Amino acid sequence: MKKRFTVKSKQHLSGGIIKIIVDTETGVNYIMTSGLGLSGMTPLLDQKGNVIVDKS
Repeated sequence: MKKRFTVKSKQHLSGGIIKIIVDTETGVNYIMTSGLGLSGMTPLLDQKGNVIVDKS
C-alpha cells in the first residue's frame, strides 16, 4: 500500500521540528511544525502566495 503522505525534508529548529510533507495524491506541499508545546500544518506557499505543488 502506497503512503498518502511522505516527509520531503525535516529540520530541527530551536527545540522544535519543521517538516515539509507532500501529499502523494495531489502533490501539494505542507509545512508542519511541532515542539515547544505548539504544532500545526498548513499548505506551503511560494513568494507569490501560490501553493507549492510537486509535479508527478
